[in-house]
Amino acid sequence: MFGSKSTPAAKPKSSNTPTRNIDTLIGQNTRMTGDIEFAGGLHIDGIVNGNIVANQSTQCVLRISDKGLVEGNVNVPHVVLNGTVKGDVIANEKVELGTSARVIGNVYYSLIEMAMGAEINGQLIHQPAKQKKPTVVSKSQDSADNKLSAVK
Repeated sequence: MFGSKSTPAAKPKSSNTPTRNIDTLIGQNTRMTGDIEFAGGLHIDGIVNGNIVANQSTQCVLRISDKGLVEGNVNVPHVVLNGTVKGDVIANEKVELGTSARVIGNVYYSLIEMAMGAEINGQLIHQPAKQKKPTVVSKSQDSADNKLSAVK
């Protein structure tokens, strides 16, 4: 109980869990102008004047610290925001808004987590997660009154 320091076996990472790794860092004293396209993890402590677009892999994540500022639209599956975005935020997986998060624009989300103190000056627009397309509805061949058959 107290003397044992065994650790549990590590769970394999799910393919739709956002990455914990930061592949790209924009430092606090950095100002970038232009659009950014990335895959993996991007952390912003500085200022970005331009749009940010990620590979639509569900493992991509954008983290903006309380010192970070993006002046442009953000289109990333998973967004963790503690800073400011002046533009629309589009996250087809999840948006996490911390206490110091500020969005001046619309937020399109599938799941949202919002801490007390976060501000959104725009609309919250829910977009359901992409679902498997249903089977096409067809007319029953042997029904005299042409009833629709069930959808799988």
